[in-house]
Amino acid sequence: MARWTAAEIPELSGRNAVVTGGGEGVGFHTALELARHGARVVLAGRDRGKGEAAASRIRAETGGASAEWRRLDLGDLASIDRFAADCAAAYDGLDLLVNNAGVMALPRQTTADGFERQFGVNHLGHFALTGRLLPELLARPGARVVTVTSGLHRSGRMDFDDLMGERRYGRFSAYTQSKLANVLFALELHRRATAAGTDLVSAIAHPGVARTNLARTGEPLRGLLVTLAKLPAQSAAAGALPSLYAAAAPGVGGGDFFGPDGFAERRGHPVRVRPAARALDRDAARRLWEASEALTGVRFSAFDRGGVRP
Repeated sequence: MARWTAAEIPELSGRNAVVTGGGEGVGFHTALELARHGARVVLAGRDRGKGEAAASRIRAETGGASAEWRRLDLGDLASIDRFAADCAAAYDGLDLLVNNAGVMALPRQTTADGFERQFGVNHLGHFALTGRLLPELLARPGARVVTVTSGLHRSGRMDFDDLMGERRYGRFSAYTQSKLANVLFALELHRRATAAGTDLVSAIAHPGVARTNLARTGEPLRGLLVTLAKLPAQSAAAGALPSLYAAAAPGVGGGDFFGPDGFAERRGHPVRVRPAARALDRDAARRLWEASEALTGVRFSAFDRGGVRP
């Protein structure tokens, strides 16, 4: 693909889209461009003030495109259930789910359900959200799920004996594990969607190194190192391009992975990239899926019905 930009997004009128973490950073610019090209966009996040301000800004910058904030806490399974039920009641199906939100390099914390926060929000929350929204996605031909990971997934290792970091915890190793889990999940979702005979597309994107608030940890020295490392970073708008390509460009297939075309995939225009070898481990993907079902209680039962919406 030749230096693709957001201007090449096709007309999306009549499409319904959900972007998690759409209130700021890469998520905001993803939501902005989807709305600019006609999609009805839901910005899903915890912060009402930030979310409603972002939706208002999108409407202002696009001349009145459809954008609204709805509350979603990916660290709370009950919140995910409520959000999915609200979407099912409000919209006649879902064309696009961008699993974008995330947390990075936190001191060990737990979610409302007792999960280690980085694994719980970055992976389990999005696993549960996708499963709860699956009937809405399958109601629309060719719906897409875009799971946003990081180039740092290549450093990740799945510790199935200690997924929650209860015996040993490192804030960066927990982050890279969660980002590897994103890729394993997206590829397994593609395999299961195909096996069920559906046309759901599960694609993956990573933004490279973009200037966002993701890496704020509250530790002054760590924050300084992150700031220095990000000096050559691209803008959040540029970081959104791989997600936008995966979400809207023609010809995207299940299992496709997009990142920047520059040196070490740090910045640039979206191209197809290869996941880490560990992310291609089907046994690990199956094991992660089964563990995620057990932890969240969410099963993708719509696949068992051949994609038929109840």
